[in-house]
Amino acid sequence: MTLRADLTALLADAAIADVDIEAALADEHVRSAAYRKVIAVVAAARGRGNDRAVVAAILRDPQDLTSKTAVIELIDAIALKTPDPAAFDQWAADLTPVIDHLMPPAHRPFAHHRIHDWKLYLTITTGHTPAPAALAAATPWMQRKLATESTSRPVLAALAESAATQKTRNIAGNRANSHAIRGEP
Repeated sequence: MTLRADLTALLADAAIADVDIEAALADEHVRSAAYRKVIAVVAAARGRGNDRAVVAAILRDPQDLTSKTAVIELIDAIALKTPDPAAFDQWAADLTPVIDHLMPPAHRPFAHHRIHDWKLYLTITTGHTPAPAALAAATPWMQRKLATESTSRPVLAALAESAATQKTRNIAGNRANSHAIRGEP
């Protein structure tokens, strides 16, 4: 398929009519904005059956960074919408072969880390406390997110001990000792 065909199909399937195809083809920033609109529609959909095709079309974009950014935005949006870690894990498992086949090798580890981070996050939000090693293996981005959002004392205590950055360790330590945190979620 061509970029024109992929972009036209993505926009049509998402019922987005306010994107100038010619401008999007000529400018990756316009195309990136169009992908964001598509991602918003896809993430809001009830079914996940078309996600692989959407990701495949986006990953065929000749601008690697544009396509990577859009796919990561979809991963983030689905993770935030999916309260069940098992459902997110299944969705990610369905998507991983497309990522591994079409995403440039240099960007694959980032996508895999983001998926791993969200699995960890969703597990914590369901009341489970991961092993300290699992928290230590999370990216600094996820460690910071957990330090600022988690209400689990064990998670905050582990991050206060072993987060990748001093700032995250301080945030987690301060929140773990705060009176606002009352036990696990």
